[in-house]
This record gives sequence, structure tokens and C-alpha cells, in this order.
Amino acid sequence: MQTTIVGYPRLGAQRELKKYTEQYFRGEITQAELLQSAAKLREAQWLLQKQKGLAISPVNDFSFYDNLLDMAFLLKVIPARYQELGLSALDTYFAMARGYQDSSGSAGQNVRALKMRKWFNTNYHYLVPEIEGGIGSEIQADKLWQECSAAEKLGLNYRPALIGPYTFLRLSLNKSAQSLDTLAAELAAAYGAILTGLARYSCEYVQLDEPALVLDLTADDSALFEQIYLPLLAQKRGQKILLQTYFGDIRDIYAKVSGLGFDALGLDLVEGGRGNLELLEKYGFPADKKLYAGLVNGKNIWLNDYQKSLAVLGRLDKLLPRERLVLSTSCSLLHVPYSVRYERKLAEKYKRRLAFAEEKLAELSALKMLAENPDPAILQRNQEIIWAGQNDPDFLNRQVREQARQAAAAEIARQPIFAARQPEQQKQLNLPWLPTTTIGSFPQTAEVRAWRKAYKQGQLTAAEYQERLKGKIKEVIARQEELGLDVLVHGEYERNDMVEYFGEHLQGFVFTENGWVQSYGTRGVKPPLIFGDVARPAAFTVEWIKYAQSLTARPVKGMLTGPITILNWSFPREDIPLAEIAYQIALAIQAEVLDLEKNGIKIIQIDEAALREKLPLRRADWQRDYLAWAVKAFRLTHYLVKPETQIHTHMCYSELADISATLKALDADVLTVEAARSDWTLLAALADYDKYIGPGIYDVHSPRVPAVEELAGILEKMCAQLAADQLWVNPDCGLKTRAEAETTASLRNLVAAAVLVREKISLPFSPKQVK
Repeated sequence: MQTTIVGYPRLGAQRELKKYTEQYFRGEITQAELLQSAAKLREAQWLLQKQKGLAISPVNDFSFYDNLLDMAFLLKVIPARYQELGLSALDTYFAMARGYQDSSGSAGQNVRALKMRKWFNTNYHYLVPEIEGGIGSEIQADKLWQECSAAEKLGLNYRPALIGPYTFLRLSLNKSAQSLDTLAAELAAAYGAILTGLARYSCEYVQLDEPALVLDLTADDSALFEQIYLPLLAQKRGQKILLQTYFGDIRDIYAKVSGLGFDALGLDLVEGGRGNLELLEKYGFPADKKLYAGLVNGKNIWLNDYQKSLAVLGRLDKLLPRERLVLSTSCSLLHVPYSVRYERKLAEKYKRRLAFAEEKLAELSALKMLAENPDPAILQRNQEIIWAGQNDPDFLNRQVREQARQAAAAEIARQPIFAARQPEQQKQLNLPWLPTTTIGSFPQTAEVRAWRKAYKQGQLTAAEYQERLKGKIKEVIARQEELGLDVLVHGEYERNDMVEYFGEHLQGFVFTENGWVQSYGTRGVKPPLIFGDVARPAAFTVEWIKYAQSLTARPVKGMLTGPITILNWSFPREDIPLAEIAYQIALAIQAEVLDLEKNGIKIIQIDEAALREKLPLRRADWQRDYLAWAVKAFRLTHYLVKPETQIHTHMCYSELADISATLKALDADVLTVEAARSDWTLLAALADYDKYIGPGIYDVHSPRVPAVEELAGILEKMCAQLAADQLWVNPDCGLKTRAEAETTASLRNLVAAAVLVREKISLPFSPKQVK
């Protein structure tokens, strides 16, 4: 048996790629220096994989921003608005990712970025390609050729990895006049050109990633897949094709792909384990193909259970000989941190249960060895580590478990209903039509980050650190008042991350020093590790929010992260159901909500940015497996508050149109959502939303500053589709990653646009009751 992986992290163990790329954005290094630094990082990772015993390394899994964007660029699927900027190839690529605005802001030089969406059921974000004029057979594959050449110079056994044509087409936005049939034929020709180019290199296999095959597929979807691949497979130039799938099973198309001319099939035997194994045992596995068996979890960070993996291998032994079996990861290791060896402060009882990307390479080698020569001592040690600590007081809280079980059995609904509590809230808050606010965070400046570092290193006392942060809060409250915002926030300067900060104040969480995972582009996050039962020892946001509210007569939102987002943006334990973990977190957040209310906070925002993120990829599993308990967990956080307390929630970069009923069921008084990168196409789906709603009117993940006229036009469009008396005016998301100057300019324009529209459509100061 050989070993391989689907892909590897690229951000860098110390976020080196982020540093290089952002230096380039700031003009501190040249394009040549950026490319050279990135090449060294990439090659070091290849050599590490070889050193750890990996038989085959993927190449082209490395990206400056996003693999789907890379594929669009390779295929020259570049909308005209970016081509017309007249930039270099790399700067055009970054303009598609981040938007573009020149220093003069002249006409034609102010362009929004491509839409951003969540990558299946992960916290990674991809950029949505836009097909404007079809897909030609001419490609620009210099990056791919260069990586293949570099791998050969290092003597690697390598395999080029590409997003497959079916997934590319299914996730792209077709703005052309071309039919799917025409685009399928064009894609087959374009990918054929890639295979022709790869024939110059020594790679035996080419990996085509088709995760879209784990979604619900209709007969038309299957026909489209076959329509693309039949001519493409006929164009092979000596290479073998690995069809790689992940994130689930391929029940709707397994029989078809088995009969096509692929040389190998990659299956996820973790998330799609049960379904894919049943497919293999029911239909068998073709004798002319290799199976890339995804046995090591690419999305979670726990030690592999060798006994379970070997049991799966035992079932596979009945289906095919081991020389046709390749041990692999369930998906790309992009979704886990680099290595446990960088965690110098983490206690050994935690570290020994972890396997990050580098450790998973070793696990593949260990599984290969154990499959060939079982070692009872290694297996016993593996089991002892996995089950250690089950009765450790750091992990076990019987009271919390019982409370969570009681919540699971109870009916959770806020009283009175929204129609009855809405007048009470308006009477208390006295907000204007189209009230303006932000989502929560303000820019985390270098100064703030330096204070946090100094505090952690003992160079600032707790009192000194808090006083400096209070100074920033005072400053941001004054700035928001000057800008004219109606509902203010405290800026979240005390928070390193919207999930990490909460985990640090709750029992049951463990944190890493360098457990960075890429969220999008240069954005990295450090997900907490949920090791034990979750509880809240004491209030931790109340004093900050109270202080901010004491500085102004305008309402200041209490800012909290919701239980589903905390769960979905953490690495969850695997010994109890996810629903039980969610209820435990919800009870902790509920206590914080009630303490905020007791201390006079009239508006409390409970963000659920990641609600849709773990939605099962197949609709039949939505209510049964996820939505019912996710909604219940959110309602558990706020159902005990008074009628006059206004509850907000926020969701970003998720396709929300298909869960509109779920949005209503959350029973938040105000829902703010990402809409700008989706060209506000979400508005139609929200037309029957029955509470307050704030579709984001500008994209905070781009440095461009939208003009007043642009924002006013967007707001008028919203008023035409939604009732003006239910609309809030806000950006797409938090402002943590933006610069202060662009933030102030954008918010000034946002407020001016709201005032302009109020005057234009002659709205009185106070809205009537939402119907």
C-alpha cells in the first residue's frame, strides 16, 4: 500500500504566507519577492511530507488565496471588469479576490471582489467564479507548470491536484448566454488542454477534486457530469486520472463513476464512511481501478483510532487486493493546524490526544505499518490515550450534562411573540426608520494587538491593559456618535477572536499557541478545542458593555457569540453528540444574556455567523440531523429575556435562501445578514421575513470605500423589495480586519446614505409597527 493526502495547509505554521502576501499588498515587497518566499514555503512543505514517509505528494494544492479562484484564473474565467483594470496577472488575481480601488478613485477603477461563500460544510471560504463569455480552450497554467517543475527538481513522487470541471461548473455563477451543455463541452476541451500540458511532466496521476458529487444529485446532474467527463477521459495523454471526492458519500453517482474510465477513485471513509462502505460492499469495486481510502480525518484534530481504521481496512480487504489500495486523508488537511510540535505551553495530557497536519502524515505511515504487521502494544497505547481522562474533572461536569439533557427534552419558546414585544422595544429604544449600526467589531489595530501581547507576556498589568482598552472604547463610542450611527457597539477590542475569546472564559475549552487554520485568503483563525463539558464560571462581557453604555445615551449592543457558531468554529469532542455540546454552550451563553439584561443592556446581539456551516450536505438530513437542535440551542440562549429586550443575530457568507424558515424559527428580533458579495440576491428569499432585517449594504472583506450614491441606490433597491419599516442599515460583517481610515469613511457614507433615503422617500422619524 502507498500513502498520500488530498492536500496540505498553505498558510504557514507561523502564518508566513499571510505575512508575505500582506507585505505585498502594502507595497513593502516586490512581486518577485512574494513569489520567491511562497516557493520556499511550498517546497519546505513538500520535503516535510517526503521526510514523514508520504509516498505521493499533491502539488498545486498551494494557493495565494483560494483554489477555486486559482482554477478560474487558469481557465481564464476572468470577468471583464477585472481585465479592464490593466493590472499584472497576479494583481488581477488579487483584484478578483479583494476588489480594487485606485488612489484617485476615478471612474472604472473601483471594482468589487467576487462573491464569497462557505466551502461545503467547513469554515473555509471560496470565491465564486463568474462565467461571462464562455470558456475557451486557451489556458494560463504557468503556476501549475512551475509547481510541477519544482517538484521534479526535488525528486518528489507527486500528483497535480485541480478542482474538477463538474464542481467548478456547479459552484460557478453562469452570467453568459451559454447553456450548460455548451459550457460542459468547453470545460472538457479546456481540461483536455491542461492534460496535454501535463503530459510533458513525469507525474503518473492527475487528481481532479469533485466534492460536489457528495451533494444531492438529480438525473440531470449525473448526465452533466458524464457529458463533461466522457470526452475529457478520451483526451488523456498517458496520465492516469484520480477522481477525488470528500465531505460525504457519493450514493447518487457511484455506479456511474465506477463504469467510467477513471483510473482511481478517492472516497471519504470518515464523513462519508458508512455510506461509501455500503456502496462498495453493495456494488463492488472495479478491478481496473485503485481506491484512495480516506481513513485519516482531514477536518478534526483528534488522534486516529487505529482499531476503527484497521476495521475499515478489514472490510476493504474483502473487496480488493491491497496493491490497489492507497491510504489517504478524508479531505485536504487545509482544515487543520500545522503541527502539535509548535504547542510548547499545552499540557501533555492534551497534546498526546491531538494530531494536526504533520502528525496525520505520521498516522498514515503508522496505519500502513499496522495493516502489514499488527503490533498489539501500539494499538493498546493508542486506545489508552483516546479514552484517557473520561473521568478527569477537567473534562467531566455531571451537573452541566444533566441540565443539557433537560433542555433537550423541554419546549423552548420566547414569550410573548414578536408582534406583541415589538411595540415595547420601539417604545424603549425610539429608533428612526432605517436605523444604522455595525455588526460589532471595529479594527483591531497594531496598537491594540501590541497591548494584548504585552499583557500576555507580563509587560502590562491587568489594570493597565484594561485602562488602555477602555480608552479605545471611549474613542470608538465618540467616533460612532460623530458619524451618526443609531445603535453603537463597544468595538470588541478586548477580544482576540469571536470564538476564542468566549472559549477562554468558559470551562471545557483548550487553546493552542499556533493552531492557525485558514478561513479565507490571508485570514487565519485559531479554533478552540472542546475537550470537556462546557460551563460558565462567571460573567465576562458585562463590565465592558456596561462601561461602553455609560459613555452614551444611545443604545450599545451587548455582543455575544452564539452556541452554534462557537461549536462550528471549534474542534468538537467526538465522545458525545454535537447537539449535547450545543446545549451546554447555549446554557452558558444564556447566563451571560441574562446578566447583560440585569445590568441595563437593552439590545443583545447573539451572532450565529456559522449556523448554516454544518448543515448536512443532503437535504433529507437537514431537520433530522441538524436544524432542529441548532434552532433549539439558539432559542435557549434568549427565551427567558423580557419582552422589551431586543435580541439581534448575525449571519455571514452563507447561502441562507434555502433556510428562510429556519431564520424565522430562531425568533431573533433583528437579523443582519451578508448580502453585498451576493449582489443582494438574498432579498427576494427574505421577502416574507416577519421581523426586522438588515441585509449588509457593503462588503467588509474588501478595502474599497463605497460611495454615498452607491449605498443609497442599494438601500433604495432594498426598500423596493422589503418593507422600509423593517429594514436596518449595516455592513456585511464585523470590521475587525479593516483599516481605521477606510472604516470611518465607509461608515460615514453608510449613515449619509440612510439619511438620504429617509429624506427621499419622506419617512417620518419613527417607524410604524412591523406587520
